[in-house]
Amino acid sequence: MVIRSHQSDEPAVDLEIALAKVCFIIIKGREFEVKEESSDDDSGSNPVDDAELDVLEESPDDPVEEEITSLIDELTVDEQIDLVALNWLGRDEDNTATDWPELRRQAAEAHNDRTSQYLIGDPMLPDNLEAGLAALGLSCADYEEQHL
Repeated sequence: MVIRSHQSDEPAVDLEIALAKVCFIIIKGREFEVKEESSDDDSGSNPVDDAELDVLEESPDDPVEEEITSLIDELTVDEQIDLVALNWLGRDEDNTATDWPELRRQAAEAHNDRTSQYLIGDPMLPDNLEAGLAALGLSCADYEEQHL
């Protein structure tokens, strides 16, 4: 899909990944980033008795992490490249839509089969993706309104 930035002098950006997929990853990433390191690894108690607090702790088989990883792994190579480039675009507040072609080229050169692990390992992923979209004149506001 070709996206026009809201600044008329900015070039059109050709994204291979759908905005809805990026927004979903941002939402899931926010769920993942609120998790805390496990404090009771050997707990055998009932989750109801613990006020369901274990759901906010990291675990080796975290379903949110598995969901994000699976989604990223199922993306096409071009979609994964866009996701990495959006992450990089949003990492530096000085980046604009004019930086997109170079960042996407670099992401394509760096692409490998560990994209999901790389992105999941970035604690700022949701913020970076959101800022990357904003640099392109895009937002998840409509998506979040419909899905939250």
